[in-house]
Amino acid sequence: MALPNHTLLATKPTALLIRRPTAIRSIHRPDIGGPLFPGALGVSRADWLSTCAILSSKAVASQQSDNADNSSGSADEATNHLTAVNGHKSLDLVPIANLPKPLTITDLSPAPMHGNQLRVAYQGVPGAYSEAAAGKAYPNCEAIPCDQFEVAFQAVELWIADRAVLPVENSLGGSIHRNYDLLLRHRLHIVGEVQLPVHHCLLALPGVRKEYLTRVISHPQALAQCELTLTSLGLNVAREAFDDTAGAAEYVATNGLRDTAAIASARAAELYGMQILADGIQDDSGNVTRFVMLAREPIIPRTDRPFKTSIVFAHDREGTSVLFKVLSAFAFRNISLTKIESRPHRHRPIRLVDDANVGTAKHFEYMFYVDFEASMAEVRAQNALAEIQEYTSFLRVLGSYPMDMTPWMASSSSSSSSSSSST
Repeated sequence: MALPNHTLLATKPTALLIRRPTAIRSIHRPDIGGPLFPGALGVSRADWLSTCAILSSKAVASQQSDNADNSSGSADEATNHLTAVNGHKSLDLVPIANLPKPLTITDLSPAPMHGNQLRVAYQGVPGAYSEAAAGKAYPNCEAIPCDQFEVAFQAVELWIADRAVLPVENSLGGSIHRNYDLLLRHRLHIVGEVQLPVHHCLLALPGVRKEYLTRVISHPQALAQCELTLTSLGLNVAREAFDDTAGAAEYVATNGLRDTAAIASARAAELYGMQILADGIQDDSGNVTRFVMLAREPIIPRTDRPFKTSIVFAHDREGTSVLFKVLSAFAFRNISLTKIESRPHRHRPIRLVDDANVGTAKHFEYMFYVDFEASMAEVRAQNALAEIQEYTSFLRVLGSYPMDMTPWMASSSSSSSSSSSST
């Protein structure tokens, strides 16, 4: 029904014209209305404003309905246009639900900020000494087991893990050469170290006695570290190497081998439901493994606490004079060396030396790994490396990181179990 006291101006453009917003204009005429025109606006301004609001809401609802109709028409016209251009009768569109979702920052798995849980990769299975070292280095971390050292390196490089904790040397077994080679192959940085006392136990299935055993399996270094104790126990068993200590315990438990024992930690016995036949069977109570913590980015060296720096270098000159000059660069600056390790050069393992009197001599080419007690923030360390660079053909800083200054104590059953349980 037409209202005598207002005018409604609304435009409804077609799909091909530029669309303009709908406008509503109401004119209040107090001289019209009242009992002469039943149903018309009242004479009060409140009645007039109320009616304007109702008209406005109806106009907006009508416009939205028109927009939906026009949008549908525009989409049909666009589809027909594309069909005509491409020469197809229909245009097959991929459903929105099947479209790949864009990557977000969480998909890239960045390293957590302070207070968040770190993901730490280690080699072995739960119950391994490397898991205990990861828990000591990063309390309350999420430990990620890896079947190989190489996988632990790649887990950090591919953002699957934030850190990796890997062994580099043992006080009885010496250096883990595989990890030294991987340090050079990958571009990770050493950001810390942790030393873990190793406490070996002889594990078997429940109810098995030592007299029933015919073989003992474990990691080669664990077997070597317990050789004398196994002999003193009177065990006439075969020693077989396994990938890792906790993996050996898992293998015995999973396959129900009642004639086989494993050398592993007390935590491995708890995890895999095995009994401890002998506790603390390492030949030397001072059995310690040193682990390094690896990350994608180096840390900023500091001078407010003891730091250690690890480097690797090679030289292409003959004789030992170059190595002497390198070591002298540290000695003249009163920098203590804690380790020096040589490994054959992977890309150039042999050097030929011609001598008319004795013929052609063949020598190994070596890479030298050196750890020294100084921070790269110190001028003396920077000057030492600047001098070393003059004598070497290759020099790389693997990391400058805080030293592990925790008090050392002989391993015990309780301490090993508590440190392992922290993970």
